[in-house]
Amino acid sequence: MLSFLLTLRTRIQLRLRLFDSHSMLVWAVVAGVAGALATAAFRLSIDELQRLSGGAHGDFVEMARHLPWPMRVALPAVGGLIAGLCLLLARRRAADPGCVEYMEVVTLGNGVVPVWQSFWRSVSSLLSIASGGSIGREGSMVQLAALCASLIGRWIHFDPPRLRLLVACGAAAGITSAYNAPIAGAFFVTELVLGSIAMESFGPIVVSSVVANITMRQFPGYRPTYEMPVFPAVTGVEVLLFVLLGLICGVLAPQFLRLLATAKTRFAALPLPLPFRLALGGLIVGVISIGYPEVWGNGYEVVNSILHQAWTWEVLIAVLFFKIIATAATVGSGAVGGTFTPALFVGAVTGYLFGLAAHAIWPAATSAPFAYAMVGMGAFLAAATHAPLMAILLIFEMTLSYQVMLPLMLACVVAFFIARASAQTSMYEVTLRRQRNEKERLHLAATLMGALVQPASTVVPLDAEVKSMTRLFLEYPVKYLYVVDAAGQFRGVVALKDIASDLLDARDTATKSAADYLQPHVDVLTPDMSLGEALQHFLAFQGERLPVIRCVTQPVLLGVVYKSSLLEAYFRLNQPNC
Repeated sequence: MLSFLLTLRTRIQLRLRLFDSHSMLVWAVVAGVAGALATAAFRLSIDELQRLSGGAHGDFVEMARHLPWPMRVALPAVGGLIAGLCLLLARRRAADPGCVEYMEVVTLGNGVVPVWQSFWRSVSSLLSIASGGSIGREGSMVQLAALCASLIGRWIHFDPPRLRLLVACGAAAGITSAYNAPIAGAFFVTELVLGSIAMESFGPIVVSSVVANITMRQFPGYRPTYEMPVFPAVTGVEVLLFVLLGLICGVLAPQFLRLLATAKTRFAALPLPLPFRLALGGLIVGVISIGYPEVWGNGYEVVNSILHQAWTWEVLIAVLFFKIIATAATVGSGAVGGTFTPALFVGAVTGYLFGLAAHAIWPAATSAPFAYAMVGMGAFLAAATHAPLMAILLIFEMTLSYQVMLPLMLACVVAFFIARASAQTSMYEVTLRRQRNEKERLHLAATLMGALVQPASTVVPLDAEVKSMTRLFLEYPVKYLYVVDAAGQFRGVVALKDIASDLLDARDTATKSAADYLQPHVDVLTPDMSLGEALQHFLAFQGERLPVIRCVTQPVLLGVVYKSSLLEAYFRLNQPNC
């Protein structure tokens, strides 16, 4: 296999004389096929485990309904226990405790996805999902697809930049295969993981997404995750209702994510080994499923049901409440999986409830509740991921309806800005890290020298004696002392070499003072100088520090700025924003 891949790369580059950027398109095709196959294998494994447990193919809610209540309680708990044991194996097989998740590998790592860690974590996720855990399956699907791409890149000896890009292609293939949305899959990686859309990276990612989608369509029985109804035409002031729905989703999404984070903290504080924490999370899901079997699985079945059938608001509120509790228990216990699909579930139910209320108040001029559920999915996802473009494209690809675009875009953009302004929460840590870096860069870009000024300890008056100046030179490792007059205005510097020359030559210094050694022409900074302006002064001066005066007309000495502080700020300003 290795020799075949190496031969293939050599022939592509030598015979067809392709550049690296063009050959990446070929390897993006390979990554797309591999990602689709990995995703299909994970789906098949879930179905087989579900069949062995006596459940219906692909429907966890029906499976829970047909099981006796003791089995409903026991199966998620036992599955969580075994899944926790797999996580312990993943930790023991970890050769490097650094980057594990594909997002970290692409943004912070060198493109190497750990093999055994990813394998055992995927097995753990498989067991949690197949036993009814309330968690998304897309996380492990994307991780496996990224792992396949990483292995392919390592086999053909890609350098780290190209290996990271190939892993990004694999991740896009995984998202596409999970949701049948190649455009959204490409934008998921570029908007969330890479943080920018550059054609050098976006091109291969699009190719990988499209190839993965074509590959998945070859499998018999493959169908889209959500069966979307025809979206009705929205006209007039009803559009404002979708704006209001976006506002509600923008407020609720950070609270949902904060609840999941709190659950993780509470479970981590329990004096229990990891397998027993996962078993406890499964037990909570099992107990809830006695009365509400809808909490099993990631919510596909419930979302598809509310899109095509009428639900009462009492039942929906109860299902939403207990589903959120079940998801918090599963995610908080440490189960491996995604929160992408649970976010879609919460958004769909929230939108449906909003649609019921709007239809009750204004029945003659509002669309059916399922329309609000479809838009609610996108709006809640945009607020949770801080990726509105990806959310818009995802729902559009699911519906293939132009009618949905206007209310969907409005709701997603409003939800995004409300969520981003209200709280520093996001479904993915890489998004928060990028936002923190961007804020720091904006702060540094506006930083003036006044913010970097430090006290100047080596200041002497004009009448300072040589003895006192020598003591300061011995106390501080500096080459210059700053001289000020009685009003505190900066007059110049005294150089160490001048005093040392007199002392070495045994000249009489008893009657000399700082005024006798004064060098008045010294470069200075002012508090209103920017980082770039100050850097130019340091390049010309080539010293470790420069004095800061209030202004040229009032040269009161305020302190000093050190070159190390300036360079550190300048480096943070110009480093890549990952």
